[in-house]
Amino acid sequence: MSTPPNAPEATGSTTAAGAPAESDRNSLSVGANGPLLLHDVHLVETLAHFNRERVPERNPHAKGAGAFGVLEVTEDVSAYTKAALFQPGTTTESLLRFSTVAGEQGSPDTWRDVRGFALKFYTEQGNYDIVGNNTPVFFLRDPMKFPNFIRSQKRLAASGLRDANMQWDFWTLNPESAHQVTYLMGERGLPATWRHMNGYGSHTYQWINAAGEKFWVKYHFHTAQGMEFMSNEEAAKVAGDNADFHRQDLFDAIERGEFPSWKLSVQVMPYADAAEYRFNPFDLTKVWPHADYPLIPVGTLTLNRNPVNFFAEIEQAAFSPGNTVPGIGLSPDKMLLGRAFAYNDAQRYRIGANFHQLPVNRPKASVEANSYLFDAQMTFDHAGSAPVYAPNSFGRGFADEQGVAEDGWETDTEIVRSAYRLHSEDDDFGQAGTLVREVFTDAQRDKLVETVAGALSGVTVDVVRERAFWYWTSVDPEIGARIQTAVTLGKGDDVAAGEVDGMGVRV
Repeated sequence: MSTPPNAPEATGSTTAAGAPAESDRNSLSVGANGPLLLHDVHLVETLAHFNRERVPERNPHAKGAGAFGVLEVTEDVSAYTKAALFQPGTTTESLLRFSTVAGEQGSPDTWRDVRGFALKFYTEQGNYDIVGNNTPVFFLRDPMKFPNFIRSQKRLAASGLRDANMQWDFWTLNPESAHQVTYLMGERGLPATWRHMNGYGSHTYQWINAAGEKFWVKYHFHTAQGMEFMSNEEAAKVAGDNADFHRQDLFDAIERGEFPSWKLSVQVMPYADAAEYRFNPFDLTKVWPHADYPLIPVGTLTLNRNPVNFFAEIEQAAFSPGNTVPGIGLSPDKMLLGRAFAYNDAQRYRIGANFHQLPVNRPKASVEANSYLFDAQMTFDHAGSAPVYAPNSFGRGFADEQGVAEDGWETDTEIVRSAYRLHSEDDDFGQAGTLVREVFTDAQRDKLVETVAGALSGVTVDVVRERAFWYWTSVDPEIGARIQTAVTLGKGDDVAAGEVDGMGVRV
């Protein structure tokens, strides 16, 4: 065989067991042209490991990337929370993963979709995760619907293709989706880059201060780079030119020293206000108007370090909104409570029972000496011969808190299957209509009509299309009429030309 010019000289490698590998080029065979031998351990190990080198991709949010950075708290919000990471002057190492919801691993970054905005803060009290999106709301308010929603955005069983009929069928049969779908069909469905979009915790969380007072809180991360967006045409072109456009943009910007940052603010609601506030403050399809609860500045999140190994540090990064720290709790938000279980359980399936021991997920706080999680596959951290049960008589600490939970809340006395109790201004379409009429400009309303009409051109089932017209007319009568006219006259066809993206919108 010919030798390439400037070929490197072999300096040796090892097997997984650490022994010298005999060759990374040639398998062991019976003569030069004979059969290969099963006892070529290095070959068997190489092929067997190759067969297993991918873990199952996330079901939603499969396609994504991220970077490391720091949260710097520049303001004083200690009146609302005792959480160490939010005390004045505190800096906390952070990881931020961006993603798309519907697309698989190889899907283009620039399909119209909601973008994930998942944060991990490595605090001295444990890891705190905020798992949000680039919109302040979501499609649903009950986790029972979540698997059905994700399946409606994926692929048909027979053809393996995405289908506008099932997507719009699900959305229009679940009108609570209207607020998020309006965001999705607007500019935020096509951010120019991850650096030029906002992030939100979306859910309502609980903060507790040093005096034990409770507050409800929402997180807002506003991009310091300014919000920028793509048109349908630009997104389609970029999808064809570079499917990893957003991933490359983020990586290259950090490599150049252009560190993106976001201003963190919170909305804080006094605990007692929640009972009679005009909207249900725990409904994930609703926002709290800033006129009612203004933004309170907290600090700045900056990304300044790229991963060294994408698989180890990003693909295996495990986030869960159930990961809280002292001074922060959950809320009666049903979606949040469902995700608190589902996210960590997804990682147990995807990566393994001890996913929390991987370096990217390992908390700074000592776990191995204090946790009673025991054994399972790939155990690395352990407590030696310390007792594996609690309580015990041999000096290993255990927790025994009793009484009223610090981060709890009042609940109804009966156990029921029910939607939320409606507050005075709760409905499915009101906030979506406000977004269209009071936030969108005339030009943005025009693009909304064009985009929705293009999306509905792929709906071939009459009952679904008619329900979609009702859906948008309920959001806003004028917008609904314009969408129906555009679809009826075929004016969405130009927008519809091309590939169907991850949310059923042709770009």
